[in-house]
Amino acid sequence: AAMKQTKGLEGDKMSIIKFEFNPKVGIDNPALTLTEDTDGEGMGEPRFYLLTKDNTETFGFCLHEELGCQGHVIRQIELGGVAQRRGLQDGDRLLQVNGHFVDHMDHLRVVQKIKASGNQVLLAVLDGDSYEAAKSLGRDLSQMLPDDIRPRLCHVTRDKSGFGFSVSCPEGTKGTFQLSVLQDGPADRAGVPPGSWLLELNGDSVKSYSHTQLTKKLKQSGNKVTLLVASSAVEEFYRLRGLRVTAALADTSRLPFKVRELHLVKGPAGYGFLLKEDDCSSGGVGQFLWEVDAGLPAEQAGMKEGDRVLAVNGESIEGLDHEQTVHRIRAREDQVTLLVIDPAGDEFYHSVGL
Repeated sequence: AAMKQTKGLEGDKMSIIKFEFNPKVGIDNPALTLTEDTDGEGMGEPRFYLLTKDNTETFGFCLHEELGCQGHVIRQIELGGVAQRRGLQDGDRLLQVNGHFVDHMDHLRVVQKIKASGNQVLLAVLDGDSYEAAKSLGRDLSQMLPDDIRPRLCHVTRDKSGFGFSVSCPEGTKGTFQLSVLQDGPADRAGVPPGSWLLELNGDSVKSYSHTQLTKKLKQSGNKVTLLVASSAVEEFYRLRGLRVTAALADTSRLPFKVRELHLVKGPAGYGFLLKEDDCSSGGVGQFLWEVDAGLPAEQAGMKEGDRVLAVNGESIEGLDHEQTVHRIRAREDQVTLLVIDPAGDEFYHSVGL
C-alpha cells in the first residue's frame, strides 16, 4: 500500500446536515441528487455538507494528503457516527471550504481554513472516482461549483439621506424582506447587493419579523446597522438544500473591522510585549497583548496594546489557557506569527454572533 501522510484535523463527533436537490422528489428526501451530468461520462456531482458542532466536539474526520493520490482526501470517518450515516464518504475529495475553492491550495492551509471556521463549516466534496476521472479528463473542478455561495455581512453607517436602502415584503407575510439599494448611498458603499434578501439584522434573524417590527428595529439601531444579506442566487442555493444561512458562512471582506496578522522576528531584547489573561467584553477569558515596547519587533509589526490574540502560528488558541498560549508562542525559538484583533473589532464580531 502507498505510504500516506496525515496532517491535522482529527475528531470523533460531528453534526451534519446534508441535502441535495432534485425537483422531481422535493427537499425532504435525504438522498437527493444535483443536476445530472450530461457529458456521458457518468461523473458524479459535488455534494454539500453543513457541519455544526459545539465547543467540546470536533468535526469527526481526518483530512489526508496521500502519496500517489491527488487532492485533499477525507479519511477516518467514525464508524457508525453521524458522518458515516449521513453520507460523507471515505475517499471523498474536498473541493470547497465555506465557498472557497481549495483543491489547488497547500494541504496545511486547507486544514487551517477548516479549523478557523469555528463550530460551523460548509464543505463541498466530490467522490474519489469522479475526482480522478475529472482530473484525467483535464476538467476544471472549480467550474463544477457555484461561483459564489456566501452571503454577505455589511456594516452600514447612516448619512443625511438615511441608510440608503428600502425594504419590501409580500403583504401579510413575515420574515421575507427584499432590499432596494440607492446607488452610491451608504448601503451601496457598504457592499449590499441590489435586490438582495435580508436574513439577519444586528446579529438577530429576521425570520419572525413583520415589516412593522423590522422598521422599529432599524430605528432603534441608531446611526449604524449590520446586515446579513444574500443575493437571490445564494438564497436559492441554501433554500433548495435545506441549509440555514448564518453569519458564520458570510463574506466579511467589506466590513470595517479586520483581524491582523503580525509576523515577529525576535531581536536581542526579545519580542517586546507582555501577554496577559483577562476577561473579554464578549464573555469568557482571552489572551491580550500589553506593554508593547517602542522600537522593538512587536511594535514594528503593528502590535497595539489591548489587542486580543486569536491564533498562534496559524493555529487557533480558542480553549487554551495562558500557559498553553505562552508555550505556543515559544514553540519557535526566534519568530512567531500572531493573528490579533483590536477591542472594537472583537466587540463587533461578538455582537453579530461570530
